[in-house]
Amino acid sequence: MATALVIGASRGIGLELVRQYLNDGWRVLATARKKEDCEMLTSLGAEAHRLDVTNVEACAGIGWKLDGEELDVAILNAGIYGPRQDGFPTQPDFDAVMHTNVLAAMRLLPIVAPMVCAAQGKLAVLSSRMGSLSERSSSSGSLYRASKAALNSVLIDTALVYGKQGATCIAFHPGWVQTDMGGAAADLTPQQSAAGIRHTLATLPASERAQYRNYDGTTIGW
Repeated sequence: MATALVIGASRGIGLELVRQYLNDGWRVLATARKKEDCEMLTSLGAEAHRLDVTNVEACAGIGWKLDGEELDVAILNAGIYGPRQDGFPTQPDFDAVMHTNVLAAMRLLPIVAPMVCAAQGKLAVLSSRMGSLSERSSSSGSLYRASKAALNSVLIDTALVYGKQGATCIAFHPGWVQTDMGGAAADLTPQQSAAGIRHTLATLPASERAQYRNYDGTTIGW
């Protein structure tokens, strides 16, 4: 049975990824910060683990809990947008966004990547087209953009280390999705975004180099 890990699965795209993989008969490992969210994931059929990605002990602990797993797919979905206004960022806003979107990846990807290598699988992060340097045409959301550009850098470095060992690393733009972050006016439902991500993961050829893709598989420039 194929195994997927979804980090940050309590709602939105992460929760929909869990649902879709379960519906297709996969074994799904899923994380959430709150006890009640873990209970909800368990009720769906997932193997739930509590994880606050900003807590260093919790990140180390998830590695111990999952020791020996072979992951066909691992998706780091946890992330926040941060302040909606641009301009002078406060220290708390900067820390919250960078710790959640970047520092967590720097801690978790080296823990999860060997489990993906063991299955010659796919290791994905939920990035954003807003993190692209070469395709940028707006400065709005500058703190979020900076965090996703940094996340992409972490993903590229992860591929340099683990790509030769069998992990195909992908940074995804999930589309503009009807979630708490994207809002009700967004183009895509979580179901559509998750389905696209899953199809792209399933059909993307193995690669030692990091890939930057839209949810539908089209390439995005770094």
